[in-house]
Amino acid sequence: MSTPELDAVVVTSLVEDAVTAPSMHNAQPWRFVHRAGSGSLALYGDPDRTLPIADPDHRALHLGCGAALFNLRVSAAHHGWTAEVRLLPDPDHPWHLADVRLRRTGSVDHGLADLHPAVRRRHTSRFPFTDEPIPEPVLGGLHGAALLEGCRLITPGAWHADAVMELVRDAEFLEAANEAVRAEIATWTRTGRTGEGPTTEGVPAEAIGPRQYGVSAPVRDFDSPRRVADRGVADFEKHPRLALLGTVEDTPADWLRAGQAMQRVLLQATLDGLATSLMSQPLEWPELRSSVRDPSSAIGFVHMVFRLGYGPSGGATPRRPVGEVLSFR
Repeated sequence: MSTPELDAVVVTSLVEDAVTAPSMHNAQPWRFVHRAGSGSLALYGDPDRTLPIADPDHRALHLGCGAALFNLRVSAAHHGWTAEVRLLPDPDHPWHLADVRLRRTGSVDHGLADLHPAVRRRHTSRFPFTDEPIPEPVLGGLHGAALLEGCRLITPGAWHADAVMELVRDAEFLEAANEAVRAEIATWTRTGRTGEGPTTEGVPAEAIGPRQYGVSAPVRDFDSPRRVADRGVADFEKHPRLALLGTVEDTPADWLRAGQAMQRVLLQATLDGLATSLMSQPLEWPELRSSVRDPSSAIGFVHMVFRLGYGPSGGATPRRPVGEVLSFR
């Protein structure tokens, strides 16, 4: 069967879907390159969009790029292409994260294609969730989604969930006491004040959500300096429903796999009617990260803490124009 060549229209459409993925502080640390006649796309991490304080080893960058890679696979399946992925194809160039060969095989991965409606609907929700329980079959589907990407997802019991929330609060205290961390967060926060960065990146005021009434909220407060006027106050759930995503090892390839699993879980949760947010705060501090895992579980290293529930889905955060992240050669 002859393989039609990828053209600029198709490639642009695929990347437009890919970049809706979440990334830490919405830094969007990815670049895509399409070489004419190659039938493939290359994914690179962008060294100019790193977070040196919160993510010095670039683990979170790999997670975000892995999520974008998964979106690309979903979009390819939706458009009738088969995506063959090779992670870290060039050991001499660590920023070259993946090559994706796209072919018309006549066989579509319907498991991926069925997730496509959630690609543009998935948003991080920094709003309170209800106390409505999540049905076990729904949670089981999310566990299965992670397994399909070679990762494990566990939903911790009450004691473990409470311990994780204590670690989230510990991370907030460390963050509040560290001027460099606060400055880095401010760099990626958009409140409409003069001198802030481009409005096509970072976390805008409308996505920050309300303040927590009383104790710490289970979401990061991007407006701790209280620069957003007329921001509401709300009660968040006392016992958030959490899920932990992890792998046995902790290498860059594992981070990319975890990023793909993270996105698969988020898209499946969106289709299931769940609202979601990501809680990476305790994972950003080496002294806290190892304590997040349950020592009795098969997860060696936790890469993300999910907050799941029913409530507002959150608003879309901005994305850079595709022309800034996609090049043709």
